[in-house]
Amino acid sequence: MKTTIKNRKGQNIVVLVELIKKAKGLAFVMHGLGGFKEEKHIKTFAQAFKDKDYSVVRFDTTNAFGESDGNYKDATTTNYYEDLVDVINWAKTQIWFMKPFCLVGHSLGGLCVTLYAENHPAEVKALAPISTAISRKLLEQRFSKKELKDWKKNGWKNIKSAIRTGMIKRLKWDFMDDLSKHESLEKVHRLKMPVLMIVGQKDVWERPKFQKMLFDKIPRKKEMHIIKGAPHTFVNKRHLNQIKKIFLEWINKI
Repeated sequence: MKTTIKNRKGQNIVVLVELIKKAKGLAFVMHGLGGFKEEKHIKTFAQAFKDKDYSVVRFDTTNAFGESDGNYKDATTTNYYEDLVDVINWAKTQIWFMKPFCLVGHSLGGLCVTLYAENHPAEVKALAPISTAISRKLLEQRFSKKELKDWKKNGWKNIKSAIRTGMIKRLKWDFMDDLSKHESLEKVHRLKMPVLMIVGQKDVWERPKFQKMLFDKIPRKKEMHIIKGAPHTFVNKRHLNQIKKIFLEWINKI
């Protein structure tokens, strides 16, 4: 079932709800910066939950490349996080809603679902921040000092898409300023639910050593997997099959 809801700003958010009869639970799956709900890795995360009889909610945030309103250049962590909250709050009004629920997110979506779990731990059954963003400080290590200086001076930066060959994404410096407000390490002690982390060995955006910094601070039931040869965004069929297997085994434990 695909539907359109309004976020707190009155913008359209397109939501895809895949219901399972006699569902065992509910999972929300969130894409990353400039992503969309039909990306291969997002569909793989969702399918693993459906295979284990979970209903799944996927959605396009505003200011991304999906079907929702807004422009990518205006994307911020705040707007992505608020859209996640608005989708969850809408779901709470639906007859099929179940709690506690599972949260899965890739990259910036990983940061957003982590922040939600830290702010509302009692609502979250299990958390899977995949190739997750963690902080501005760590993200800045992806760029040279000159790149950061030019980005701030110009007010925007062109970034090549990892999904669509030849696509150039133009992102405002405002994104970096806003990211300073969001730090998943600050409240990590609240993540007492089962946590699954996965990252590509060749991820140059959210590097395995960064993921380990977050992983080491998670207090309880946790596991981390590094996918050999994989980049930040998973598109290779072999990598996706490996990730799905990890998810299926993890879901059995939660």
